[in-house]
Amino acid sequence: MDILWMLIGLVVGAVLGFFLARKYMKKYLKKNPPINEQMIKAMMMQMGRTPSQKQVNQMMKSMNKYM
Repeated sequence: MDILWMLIGLVVGAVLGFFLARKYMKKYLKKNPPINEQMIKAMMMQMGRTPSQKQVNQMMKSMNKYM
């Protein structure tokens, strides 16, 4: 009977830990995005293109869609 309670506690702890870690990472990535507008502009300039603000906004929107 004690082993059953330990297994239940372990499963509940793992599920709770997963959701807390997921919430923390979403909050962290929203505060500190991995890429910003200046990075997109620099990347496009390195590829030989002069980006317009519209293009930068489109790329930012597509990047944020997956977060």
